[in-house]
Amino acid sequence: MKKTPTTKPRKVQEMASEYRFDYKKAKLNRFAARMKDEPLIVMIEPDVAKVFKSSEQVNKALRALISAIPKSNL
Repeated sequence: MKKTPTTKPRKVQEMASEYRFDYKKAKLNRFAARMKDEPLIVMIEPDVAKVFKSSEQVNKALRALISAIPKSNL
């Protein structure tokens, strides 16, 4: 009968220097300005998608819902 090999405990090593992040050298996101004017994309459930066939219909329904919410709750 063969013995099953036992695994040796691994030594905990410190993270290699190339993986350390120097926050002093960080730069602003150069793509942030492009994303400012982009539409927000959300996923809707399939049962909701059956009711609303376009993004315009969804936006119209959401705007109606927003107008029905009391201003104190916004």
